[in-house]
Amino acid sequence: MPIWIAYKWAEIDFDDLPARKGYSRRKAYGQSKRACLVFAYELQRRLAAADYPTRSVAAHPGLAKTNLDQYFPAFVRPLGSLFLQPASQGALPILHAALGENLKGGEFIGPAGFQQMRGYPTQVDSDESSRDEKVADRLWQVSEELTNIRYLDDKTGY
Repeated sequence: MPIWIAYKWAEIDFDDLPARKGYSRRKAYGQSKRACLVFAYELQRRLAAADYPTRSVAAHPGLAKTNLDQYFPAFVRPLGSLFLQPASQGALPILHAALGENLKGGEFIGPAGFQQMRGYPTQVDSDESSRDEKVADRLWQVSEELTNIRYLDDKTGY
């Protein structure tokens, strides 16, 4: 599993979601990506349990040349062209996740190339904790509390 993939940088800190005890942009970014992945898996479980035909599929772009590279360390930026793919290529996994007719839901799509840095879309693996149902249920509950919106209660429907 490539360590550069952002969700690997952090676990979800339920005791300090807004990072009031100390902000790290790397940790905050990683936590947001992990939350998105965990939420996507949980949404698919709830949709399936409620017998909805809607699918939830997660995706990541790999390393794409966007304005985010301005946040790379200065010594890394000149090497970007060796590793970064065009933004249009980075969009392909997201488009495949949204439009892929062969997807059942619950998949994670990323680039097929070396270390998932670049390449055409394929199904990729995520770590075990991204599929932890206890974490997912807690994230779902916190999301409902923070938004004051209830969706798919108890994994059985509205």
